[in-house]
Amino acid sequence: MSVKINTKELIEILAVTPSHHNIMLVGKHGIGKSQIIDNYFVRLNKKVVKLFLGQMSDPGDLIGLPILDTMTRKTEFRPPWWFPEADEVPIVLFLDELNRARPEILQCVMDLTLNKQLNGKKLPAGSRIITAVNEGEEYQLTDLDPALVSRFNIYRFAPTVSEWLLWAAENKIDGRIIDFIEKNPDCLDSEVKDDAALEKTPDRRSWQRVSELIAVTEKFDKTTEKIISGVIGVAVALKFVHFIKTNHAFDVKIILLDFEKQKAKLKKVPVHELATINESMFRLIETEEKPETVQNFVQNMELYIKWLRKESKNEALAHWTTVFDSNAYPQTKVAILSHSSYIYSNIVEFIKNIQIN
Repeated sequence: MSVKINTKELIEILAVTPSHHNIMLVGKHGIGKSQIIDNYFVRLNKKVVKLFLGQMSDPGDLIGLPILDTMTRKTEFRPPWWFPEADEVPIVLFLDELNRARPEILQCVMDLTLNKQLNGKKLPAGSRIITAVNEGEEYQLTDLDPALVSRFNIYRFAPTVSEWLLWAAENKIDGRIIDFIEKNPDCLDSEVKDDAALEKTPDRRSWQRVSELIAVTEKFDKTTEKIISGVIGVAVALKFVHFIKTNHAFDVKIILLDFEKQKAKLKKVPVHELATINESMFRLIETEEKPETVQNFVQNMELYIKWLRKESKNEALAHWTTVFDSNAYPQTKVAILSHSSYIYSNIVEFIKNIQIN
């Protein structure tokens, strides 16, 4: 069984793996495999070429077509559209849906993964090959040759819910969805039953589409419910709409803008909801781009921490310290240490008091 990794670990693997190693990511559809690969290498100014092997019907789609050289009277292959020119820089070749490809396509991939070449034409030195495969009985898949599998470093990609929540905040996913998934993490991804191939279930890609839909409407009537059901399935859609209509959770951004005005209301909040508020605070600071707003957020977070201590909310304080110490929010950590001497000087004391209690 291949090793299981999350998004943070995938980024670390991409950073240290030599370019001549091939990487295979195994996982469900819609969990962000291709998007993470694309974003990571684009930030490094690398050209990413994505090929969907499951859509290719002929080897010529991958390796190019034969032509007759009128001078030599010999047949040679004209490279496909994606193949780099001789003077191009290294590329990242992302082969998606590898285990949906036809057997004749997979034969062409063998030479590509072993020698980084097609029909004698080599990829630029330093080029990488990364592939993604779907796993599960709900997919129509092609068995992969062990010789092909052996040419990859294989990782089972399973990004955490927390990673998705941070990504969602960074990418301006509707806050109501973020709140819902935070309280109902099992609704982020759902398995498709073997006997229900056309039954719609949610995945990370579908929640992004829901965000786009509800951004243009404030009323959640029967029509809206049906529209959302077509994206994430009936059961989860009904649960989500009910949450929207009945949820009266704190707007954490308001707390970070003016804690003193929200302090009285916080006294009635149960501990488990304070933990949710902690995570939301860290995410908001992590994704805020304006330095002056970040500083204001941290100053109000300091008031919140002092309030937790005064009210003896030790469980909530323990959770806050765990989140801080997790390194899940590196920019927030830097901001806190930069703008709050109180929190900086008391972190060790927080941990000591928590251990005593």
